[in-house]
Amino acid sequence: MTRIRKIALEEHFMAPGFERYSKAFLQHIDPAVYAELSGRLNDFDELRLAEMDRAGIDMTILSQTGPGVQGEPDADAAIARARENNDFLAEKVARHPTRYAGFAALPMQDPKAAADELERAVVQLGFKGALVNGHTHGVYYDDPAYDLFWERMQALDVPLYLHPIDLPSIPASFAGHPELHGAAWGWNVETGTHALRILFGGVFDRFPRLTLILGHMGEGLPFQRWRFDSRFAAYPHGIKLQRAPSEYIGSNIVITTSGVCSHATLAGAVAEMGAQAVMFSVDYPYESTAIAAEFIETAPLDERTLNLVCHGNAERLLKLNTD
Repeated sequence: MTRIRKIALEEHFMAPGFERYSKAFLQHIDPAVYAELSGRLNDFDELRLAEMDRAGIDMTILSQTGPGVQGEPDADAAIARARENNDFLAEKVARHPTRYAGFAALPMQDPKAAADELERAVVQLGFKGALVNGHTHGVYYDDPAYDLFWERMQALDVPLYLHPIDLPSIPASFAGHPELHGAAWGWNVETGTHALRILFGGVFDRFPRLTLILGHMGEGLPFQRWRFDSRFAAYPHGIKLQRAPSEYIGSNIVITTSGVCSHATLAGAVAEMGAQAVMFSVDYPYESTAIAAEFIETAPLDERTLNLVCHGNAERLLKLNTD
């Protein structure tokens, strides 16, 4: 079977010793499922490559599974663990340089240390950007203390993938409904809200060349663009932006399809944001690579748009040479 060439951006692994950070959000998974996930997260040479081959995925951008170093309470330890993670990943990428690239883990506990590690990972290790697992112990990156980090990221001209994490505390509306706390709803709310904090906090006005990637079809944000403009105009609360809120969503904020295999949703996202703002992803190993590949290859998109979503946008954004 001839497959459409694909690049996938939200694909995870587990570096040695990072299991202790992930136990908290994996504790309710069946032990057999947990064992299978662990095997896939720790594999780089067999299962993952074979699955990529079957699905027509030429390249995967690998990132540490959540919460990663965002789960480390000690800043000095987070700095050390991020460096360990990135060195480990660089070695794995070097074994299959035409199939893998890397997103850096960053110790956002310390904005300057995060900027320095990002620069090391990009300049010395050849990484294509960073993936950060949401807030760090309730601290969000619209805080002005992170401006030096955003300045460095803009100078390096690489994107930040903002990945979900648990809410820092459970709001009353979630009480008694643990099924809403995580991947089904809470992570989307948490991550989408974090991205809006960055937008309304003026980060993109201060650093207009920044690119923020959101997974899961943009955590719902593409479908509220009109309302953001309408209600912000009515209730600005003293906040001033250089552009309408919707104009940042599709330019500074781009998305991947990870974990949402709906043709109607894909068509809506492309219509809202434009063909150059949507990229294919799987969310390996938490979602099915086969289902994701079938979904995108049967999508009701014209050939130009399909090629952009499958690989062209990622090649441009990440400066990939996949020839």
